[in-house]
Order: sequence, then C-alpha cells, then structure tokens
Amino acid sequence: MQRKDSLNLVLVMNLKRSLADFDDEDIAIEVKKGVVYISISDKMLFKSGSYEISDPAKKVIGKIAQIVNDHNDLDILVEGHTDNVPIQTACMMDNWDLSVMRATSVVKIITANSKVNPLRLTAAGRGEFDPIARGNSAEE
Repeated sequence: MQRKDSLNLVLVMNLKRSLADFDDEDIAIEVKKGVVYISISDKMLFKSGSYEISDPAKKVIGKIAQIVNDHNDLDILVEGHTDNVPIQTACMMDNWDLSVMRATSVVKIITANSKVNPLRLTAAGRGEFDPIARGNSAEE
C-alpha cells in the first residue's frame, strides 16, 4: 500500500510540474481512495454539445499522455460527462452518447500522440447522471 501511495505521489508531482503553465481553474489533480484523478474543465475541453477537443486541451492531454506513458503499470479510465441540457443529433441520441463520444475523443488524442498502449485505456460515458458541475443550461 505504501509503495502504491509513493507511486501515486510521484505521478501527481510529475503531472503538476508538466501542467504548471496551464490555469489551475481548468485542471485539477487529486488522489482519492488510492486513485489519481485528473479533471479538465469542460470549458477547456469542449464547446457545449460538442465532442471536438479544443487545441489548448489537446496540448494538456498530450502532456498527460507523456507522463502516464512512463507509468506502464497504470490503467487509464477516461470518463466523459455532460450537463443536463438535452441533445439529439444524427449521431447522438442523448447526453449519454455525447459523454461516451467525449471520452472516446480524449482516448484517441492520447493514442494518436503518444506511445501509451491502447490496451491500458478505457473510455466511459457518465452522461448527465454524474455531472461534474450542476448546470441547468448550456450557459452554466
């Protein structure tokens, strides 16, 4: 357990050092129950109702990928979230679809720009059922 905590601490310190030039309001790194969580704000990642990743977010994801690539023993779960503003398009039936597509977009950026083994990655969608922030409209 102590070894895992030490490895997590090293990972967190490396991530924070690598991402120091980005706004702290947009990126949060913390350890909960022995798991390292990296949260990137939706305003940095996506426009409302979109799964296309912004250029600044691609840089952040690239830096994260470089760091996690050095920790081959870690598996990576990318969770996509949405607000509760309903969405329906030709390729998305609802917010759950959007959240999965957001997670998949991040996974694709990681695999396209790093040597992170795709077998270590999982993309999951949380939809509007587990929002990071409680917005009631596209503006919140």
